[in-house]
This record gives sequence, C-alpha cells and structure tokens, in this order.
Amino acid sequence: MMPTLDPAGMRRLRWRCRRGLLENDLVLERFLDRHGAALGPAELAALARLLELPDPDLWDIVSGRAQCAEPELAGLVERLRAC
Repeated sequence: MMPTLDPAGMRRLRWRCRRGLLENDLVLERFLDRHGAALGPAELAALARLLELPDPDLWDIVSGRAQCAEPELAGLVERLRAC
C-alpha cells in the first residue's frame, strides 16, 4: 500500500501523538511504527478524533477500561489495543 503521508506529515503526526501520559505515548509510538506508513485517510481522520480526547479518556479506551462512544472508531481502537 502506498503511504498517504509524506515524511513531514509523518513527523507532524508523531509529534501530535506525544502525550502527557507515558502509557499513551508508548502505545501510539508502537502503533505508528507498525502501521503509520499504511494509514489511509479514514484511519488518519479516526486517529485525529481519538487524539482530541484528554489523556485519561484516551488511555481508558485504549486499555479497554472504557468503550469508545463512536462506533466508527472501533476498528482503530482495536488496532491500538493490539499494540
């Protein structure tokens, strides 16, 4: 699959994924290492929506303590949980 982000776009995305909560940082970093180059526009949009959440809420969803209120994000959340 062709990358949808150029190198500068990937650097910006990595910077945006830096969080105040170390657990989120680790999961997001692993996710981008594994899947970042292959993310399509819909997945990038879903990731952007997740990154709008406060750190504790994001961690609760990624760790499985809470369910994401938006069903269209479920696929991305499952991929994050697998990291």
